[in-house]
Amino acid sequence: MQNVDQYYPASGRVILHVDMNAFYCSVHEAEDPDQYKGKPTAVAGSVEMRKGIIVTCSYAARRQGISTGMQVQKALRICPSLTVIKPNFHLYRKYSNAFMQIAYSYTPLLEAVSIDECYLDITGSRQFGTPLEIAEKIQRRIMEELGLPCSIGIAPNKLLAKMASDLKKPNGISVLRLRDVPNILWHKPCNEMFGIGGKTAEKLKKLGIYSIGQLAAADERMLTEHFGVMGSWLKRAGNGIDHGVVNPEREQSKSIGHTTTLPRDVVGIAEARPILLNLSDQVARRLRKQGLVAAGIQLTIRTPDMKTITRSRQLDAPSETAEDIYKAACDLYVRHWRGDKPVRLLGVTSQGLSPKEEAAIQLDLFDYERQPKKESLNKAMDMLRNKFGENAVLTAGMLSDTHSSLLRNHKERGTSLQKDNLGRLDRDQD
Repeated sequence: MQNVDQYYPASGRVILHVDMNAFYCSVHEAEDPDQYKGKPTAVAGSVEMRKGIIVTCSYAARRQGISTGMQVQKALRICPSLTVIKPNFHLYRKYSNAFMQIAYSYTPLLEAVSIDECYLDITGSRQFGTPLEIAEKIQRRIMEELGLPCSIGIAPNKLLAKMASDLKKPNGISVLRLRDVPNILWHKPCNEMFGIGGKTAEKLKKLGIYSIGQLAAADERMLTEHFGVMGSWLKRAGNGIDHGVVNPEREQSKSIGHTTTLPRDVVGIAEARPILLNLSDQVARRLRKQGLVAAGIQLTIRTPDMKTITRSRQLDAPSETAEDIYKAACDLYVRHWRGDKPVRLLGVTSQGLSPKEEAAIQLDLFDYERQPKKESLNKAMDMLRNKFGENAVLTAGMLSDTHSSLLRNHKERGTSLQKDNLGRLDRDQD
């Protein structure tokens, strides 16, 4: 029998990054293999109108030239046999929780970073075998029990584990040690390093830094002059060094948000208002469900040509009400967006969250008498909606936009922003 201890470092950590492959499409394939298995499929927000954007696509579709972010109409021209599927976020959350449960059974140190990926610290999990054996067991169980493919990276830190999981897709397992970095990563362009976006990569090119290897050899002082504190991180990342720890997803959410991709362009605040109201309503519902209040609000706007801006502001006082969130979101839209510019995606995110009982809610001098009434009304509305569904009690403004009202449908609402279900791994999910 092999000595398992020799596969674990005397000091240091062993980190896995589990990354589900084409997650949304794979879930539909697992649910209905006769209809979808091995076929080119894509999940898109607006199937009926043949507009909207491809959220993800199967590997069979990728081989035909389909890619994430492509317009549905263009994708159907490239691949007429493409099956476009309506998203079902309720189903995705169910499968997400199921694969996290499998991973969680090998270590309590699990950090869910989105609905379809997580980090595991398995340094103390040697009773289950070597790191490679643990990765193989997790991958095999996810496939056998759920019918889902995943890629797993094994490394001494989170950065390299993430990079390793991208090396073999779909359904691969890769080991990436510090000593492997020069051979495996240094020839790659900087934008292939996790954490380096297009703008940073362009800025690095202007400094004569094109590859990860050149970044690793760059002068740190020069990098900090151009990138501030991020300069030191860039130098470390180029050398495969990362000091981040796996934080179990049991801490409260740092933000709660909803976004929706719209079936047609929206122009002006009048058209945006009902959408922002439905988004704000769902964000407020989830805040109250978790007993949290928000100190700030962020608005996300994306144009038809996929350019994205985010703007945020603090609330006058921490809040859990749709009214306050909606008012702030509308204010951000009017202040930061030109009225005649079209919008294809809108998102509202609550930030600076804290438990309601701990937050010193500063009651407005003229509003303190209405505050208890507001809370009673919210409790009554929440109770009715919990019992009879999200459409049981609505304000007039929520009825005026059919697409944004889909946010109230538990099967269709949600995005990668919605991660609050991931912290409840030891509870049964519906």
